[in-house]
Amino acid sequence: MTNWKDFFEIKTEYDFNQQCLETYQFQSQHCKIYRDYIRILGKDKAVIEHYTEIPFLPIEFFKTQQVITEGMEAEMVFSSSGTTGMLTSKHFVADLNIYEHTFRRIFEDFYGPLSNIAVLALLPSYLERSGSSLIYMVDDLMKQSDQPENNYFLYNHQELYETLVRLKNKGTKTILFGVTYALLDFIEQYAFDFPELIIMETGGMKGKRKEMVKQEIHQLLEKAFGVVGIHSEYGMTELLSQGYSSGQGIFQLPKWMKILIRDTNDPLSLIPSNKSGGINVIDLANRYSCSFIATQDLGKVHADGSFEILGRFDQSDIRGCNLLVQ
Repeated sequence: MTNWKDFFEIKTEYDFNQQCLETYQFQSQHCKIYRDYIRILGKDKAVIEHYTEIPFLPIEFFKTQQVITEGMEAEMVFSSSGTTGMLTSKHFVADLNIYEHTFRRIFEDFYGPLSNIAVLALLPSYLERSGSSLIYMVDDLMKQSDQPENNYFLYNHQELYETLVRLKNKGTKTILFGVTYALLDFIEQYAFDFPELIIMETGGMKGKRKEMVKQEIHQLLEKAFGVVGIHSEYGMTELLSQGYSSGQGIFQLPKWMKILIRDTNDPLSLIPSNKSGGINVIDLANRYSCSFIATQDLGKVHADGSFEILGRFDQSDIRGCNLLVQ
């Protein structure tokens, strides 16, 4: 891959495999943490001919190490949320240009031209800390959209309600990014019929409310906003790309991402589609960190490449892959 933008041009499984192999060669040579991990696994001399043979770096390394190409400096360090004293993940992003081009391309592929969409955000827990990749993305989407109503709403729910009513009356295509507990707080006071509204639930109770089943949350939101289906984003601090779901918790990915499922008892082995296990992510936009990550999410991939999230590993359930994390 002579130019990082090449991954935008992937059209076939062959294209994807070739770019995975090139990315693996680059990262196994130039990302020290990944190179050391491969060597400890004894895979450093292995001949890799398909992306399913590539070793996946346990996501826990992003909590303890700087996962970045040697000789490069981070333009931005994104960090995950966490309670006081918790070790959080950090993504050392060497080229913000890649992140910006990537999330804009994915968003417009799923939702259409940004210039036609009003972007609203009810993300108090994200705004109240620094280093959020989601806030960076939403900031940029608002700038690209340039609709007069674009705004963040911390706890000013009345203003959010009035803005939504105004946008509905104008017929403006509107997306509302909202952390779960804040959306639930909002609908305790306000409800209206806005079937064209896209609710992008970003997850998270953050200790503000009792945990609820995702289906129950979505039913409450659908009823309050008068919408059919609640959208979700599959993204994380450690990735520069995102997947989106338009409802029912089924996520779709851009061409340069892929989800593989690993055996929960043998983390170096992959299992077939339609069986549940640990989620391994390939994200070719992670050019200067690591594109091959074993996450702590549990899920299932369908035959068409779409996938669903079924939960997360408990610490006690993580076997094998985390033995090298110190």
